[in-house]
Amino acid sequence: MIDLSIDSAKLYFWPNFLSNIEADELYAELMKVSLWRQDKVKVFGKVYDQPRLCFLAADKEINYTYSGLTLPAIEFSESLLSLKKRIEKTTSAKFNSCLANLYRDGNDSNGWHSDDEKELGCQPIIASISLGVTRNFDLKHKKNSLLKKRIELTHGSLLLMSGRTQEDFKHQIAKSKRIHQPRINLTFRYIFEEL
Repeated sequence: MIDLSIDSAKLYFWPNFLSNIEADELYAELMKVSLWRQDKVKVFGKVYDQPRLCFLAADKEINYTYSGLTLPAIEFSESLLSLKKRIEKTTSAKFNSCLANLYRDGNDSNGWHSDDEKELGCQPIIASISLGVTRNFDLKHKKNSLLKKRIELTHGSLLLMSGRTQEDFKHQIAKSKRIHQPRINLTFRYIFEEL
Protein backbone atom coordinates (compact mmCIF):
# COMPACT_ATOMS: atom_id res chain seq x y z
CA MET A 1 0.00 0.00 0.00
CA ILE A 2 1.27 3.46 -0.97
CA ASP A 3 0.09 6.56 0.90
CA LEU A 4 -0.71 9.23 -1.74
CA SER A 5 -2.57 11.57 0.61
CA ILE A 6 -2.56 15.28 -0.15
CA ASP A 7 -3.72 17.75 2.48
CA SER A 8 -7.18 16.64 3.72
CA ALA A 9 -7.58 14.05 0.94
CA LYS A 10 -6.59 10.65 2.31
CA LEU A 11 -5.59 8.49 -0.66
CA TYR A 12 -4.18 4.97 -0.45
CA PHE A 13 -3.04 2.98 -3.48
CA TRP A 14 -2.43 -0.72 -4.04
CA PRO A 15 -0.88 -0.93 -7.57
CA ASN A 16 -1.15 -4.74 -7.71
CA PHE A 17 -4.23 -5.42 -5.59
CA LEU A 18 -5.33 -8.05 -8.12
CA SER A 19 -2.83 -10.30 -9.86
CA ASN A 20 -2.68 -10.00 -13.65
CA ILE A 21 -4.57 -13.29 -13.98
CA GLU A 22 -7.31 -12.20 -11.54
CA ALA A 23 -7.63 -8.81 -13.23
CA ASP A 24 -7.72 -10.38 -16.73
CA GLU A 25 -10.45 -12.84 -15.71
CA LEU A 26 -12.64 -10.20 -14.04
CA TYR A 27 -12.17 -7.81 -16.98
CA ALA A 28 -13.16 -10.52 -19.49
CA GLU A 29 -16.21 -11.46 -17.40
CA LEU A 30 -17.43 -7.86 -17.09
CA MET A 31 -16.88 -7.08 -20.78
CA LYS A 32 -19.34 -9.89 -21.63
CA VAL A 33 -22.22 -8.89 -19.34
CA SER A 34 -25.29 -7.22 -20.84
CA LEU A 35 -25.81 -4.90 -17.87
CA TRP A 36 -24.00 -1.89 -19.33
CA ARG A 37 -26.24 1.08 -20.09
CA GLN A 38 -25.78 4.61 -21.36
CA ASP A 39 -28.11 7.07 -19.69
CA LYS A 40 -28.80 10.76 -20.05
CA VAL A 41 -27.30 13.09 -17.45
CA LYS A 42 -28.07 16.70 -16.63
CA VAL A 43 -25.05 19.01 -16.40
CA PHE A 44 -25.59 22.72 -15.75
CA GLY A 45 -29.21 22.42 -16.88
CA LYS A 46 -28.44 20.65 -20.18
CA VAL A 47 -29.07 16.95 -20.90
CA TYR A 48 -26.32 14.83 -22.49
CA ASP A 49 -25.54 11.17 -23.17
CA GLN A 50 -23.32 10.04 -20.35
CA PRO A 51 -19.77 9.71 -21.84
CA ARG A 52 -19.35 6.13 -20.57
CA LEU A 53 -21.48 3.05 -19.83
CA CYS A 54 -22.40 1.97 -16.31
CA PHE A 55 -24.44 -0.21 -13.98
CA LEU A 56 -25.02 -0.38 -10.22
CA ALA A 57 -24.80 -3.54 -8.11
CA ALA A 58 -25.80 -3.58 -4.44
CA ASP A 59 -26.57 -5.75 -1.42
CA LYS A 60 -30.28 -4.98 -1.74
CA GLU A 61 -32.64 -2.89 -3.84
CA ILE A 62 -31.24 0.60 -3.38
CA ASN A 63 -30.87 3.39 -5.90
CA TYR A 64 -28.05 5.87 -6.44
CA THR A 65 -28.72 9.34 -7.84
CA TYR A 66 -26.15 11.72 -9.35
CA SER A 67 -26.30 14.43 -12.07
CA GLY A 68 -30.09 14.03 -12.22
CA LEU A 69 -29.74 10.31 -13.03
CA THR A 70 -31.09 7.54 -10.80
CA LEU A 71 -29.54 4.11 -11.23
CA PRO A 72 -31.53 1.11 -9.95
CA ALA A 73 -29.40 -1.60 -8.39
CA ILE A 74 -28.99 -5.20 -9.48
CA GLU A 75 -27.74 -8.00 -7.22
CA PHE A 76 -24.01 -8.51 -6.78
CA SER A 77 -22.55 -11.25 -8.96
CA GLU A 78 -20.46 -13.85 -7.13
CA SER A 79 -17.23 -12.31 -8.41
CA LEU A 80 -18.18 -8.74 -7.43
CA LEU A 81 -19.36 -9.87 -4.00
CA SER A 82 -16.10 -11.76 -3.46
CA LEU A 83 -14.11 -8.70 -4.57
CA LYS A 84 -16.13 -6.45 -2.24
CA LYS A 85 -15.37 -8.70 0.75
CA ARG A 86 -11.67 -8.77 -0.14
CA ILE A 87 -11.52 -4.96 -0.35
CA GLU A 88 -13.39 -4.66 2.95
CA LYS A 89 -10.89 -7.00 4.64
CA THR A 90 -7.92 -5.04 3.25
CA THR A 91 -9.24 -1.55 3.98
CA SER A 92 -11.41 -2.17 7.09
CA ALA A 93 -14.16 -0.16 5.35
CA LYS A 94 -17.73 -1.35 4.72
CA PHE A 95 -19.46 -1.17 1.32
CA ASN A 96 -22.95 -2.08 0.13
CA SER A 97 -22.80 -1.08 -3.54
CA CYS A 98 -20.61 -0.97 -6.62
CA LEU A 99 -20.97 1.61 -9.36
CA ALA A 100 -19.32 0.10 -12.45
CA ASN A 101 -18.12 2.34 -15.29
CA LEU A 102 -16.99 1.22 -18.73
CA TYR A 103 -14.80 3.68 -20.62
CA ARG A 104 -14.87 2.29 -24.15
CA ASP A 105 -11.81 4.30 -25.25
CA GLY A 106 -10.21 7.69 -24.67
CA ASN A 107 -13.33 9.51 -25.90
CA ASP A 108 -15.19 8.30 -22.80
CA SER A 109 -14.53 10.34 -19.68
CA ASN A 110 -15.76 11.55 -16.32
CA GLY A 111 -15.44 15.33 -15.90
CA TRP A 112 -14.44 17.22 -12.76
CA HIS A 113 -16.73 16.21 -9.90
CA SER A 114 -16.94 15.16 -6.26
CA ASP A 115 -18.76 12.07 -5.03
CA ASP A 116 -20.56 14.11 -2.39
CA GLU A 117 -24.18 13.06 -2.87
CA LYS A 118 -26.12 13.05 0.39
CA GLU A 119 -26.75 9.26 0.08
CA LEU A 120 -23.01 8.71 0.61
CA GLY A 121 -23.00 10.48 3.98
CA CYS A 122 -20.26 12.63 5.50
CA GLN A 123 -16.67 11.93 4.41
CA PRO A 124 -17.51 8.86 2.30
CA ILE A 125 -14.94 6.14 1.73
CA ILE A 126 -14.77 4.99 -1.89
CA ALA A 127 -12.70 2.07 -3.17
CA SER A 128 -11.88 2.12 -6.88
CA ILE A 129 -10.66 -0.96 -8.79
CA SER A 130 -9.24 -0.40 -12.30
CA LEU A 131 -9.27 -3.01 -15.06
CA GLY A 132 -7.99 -2.69 -18.61
CA VAL A 133 -6.00 0.17 -20.09
CA THR A 134 -4.25 2.61 -17.74
CA ARG A 135 -6.02 5.96 -17.33
CA ASN A 136 -4.95 9.08 -15.44
CA PHE A 137 -6.88 10.06 -12.32
CA ASP A 138 -6.59 13.81 -11.72
CA LEU A 139 -7.36 15.39 -8.37
CA LYS A 140 -7.49 19.12 -7.53
CA HIS A 141 -8.46 21.15 -4.47
CA LYS A 142 -11.67 23.16 -4.81
CA LYS A 143 -10.03 26.38 -3.54
CA ASN A 144 -6.23 25.98 -3.57
CA SER A 145 -4.98 25.42 -7.14
CA LEU A 146 -1.53 24.39 -5.84
CA LEU A 147 -2.99 21.24 -4.28
CA LYS A 148 -3.31 18.75 -7.12
CA LYS A 149 -2.21 15.23 -7.99
CA ARG A 150 -2.23 12.79 -10.92
CA ILE A 151 -2.33 9.04 -10.33
CA GLU A 152 -1.94 6.40 -13.05
CA LEU A 153 -4.68 3.83 -12.44
CA THR A 154 -3.26 0.56 -13.74
CA HIS A 155 -4.82 -2.84 -14.47
CA GLY A 156 -5.67 -4.56 -11.18
CA SER A 157 -4.97 -1.54 -8.98
CA LEU A 158 -7.03 -0.31 -6.01
CA LEU A 159 -7.34 3.35 -5.00
CA LEU A 160 -9.05 4.18 -1.69
CA MET A 161 -10.39 7.72 -1.27
CA SER A 162 -11.23 8.80 2.29
CA GLY A 163 -10.89 11.72 4.70
CA ARG A 164 -12.21 14.96 3.18
CA THR A 165 -11.41 13.94 -0.41
CA GLN A 166 -14.99 14.52 -1.61
CA GLU A 167 -15.64 17.66 0.47
CA ASP A 168 -12.43 19.53 -0.42
CA PHE A 169 -11.37 18.12 -3.80
CA LYS A 170 -12.69 17.31 -7.28
CA HIS A 171 -11.44 14.49 -9.50
CA GLN A 172 -11.72 13.43 -13.15
CA ILE A 173 -10.84 10.88 -15.80
CA ALA A 174 -10.08 13.16 -18.74
CA LYS A 175 -10.55 12.40 -22.43
CA SER A 176 -7.43 11.20 -24.26
CA LYS A 177 -6.89 10.81 -28.02
CA ARG A 178 -4.00 8.41 -27.34
CA ILE A 179 -6.16 5.75 -25.70
CA HIS A 180 -7.97 3.24 -27.93
CA GLN A 181 -8.69 0.38 -25.51
CA PRO A 182 -11.41 0.00 -22.86
CA ARG A 183 -11.12 0.49 -19.11
CA ILE A 184 -13.53 -0.75 -16.46
CA ASN A 185 -13.72 1.05 -13.12
CA LEU A 186 -15.48 -0.55 -10.14
CA THR A 187 -16.22 1.98 -7.39
CA PHE A 188 -17.37 0.43 -4.13
CA ARG A 189 -19.32 2.74 -1.81
CA TYR A 190 -21.71 2.72 1.11
CA ILE A 191 -25.10 4.17 0.16
CA PHE A 192 -27.33 5.26 3.05
CA GLU A 193 -30.98 4.65 2.17
CA GLU A 194 -32.44 7.35 4.40
CA LEU A 195 -30.66 10.42 5.69
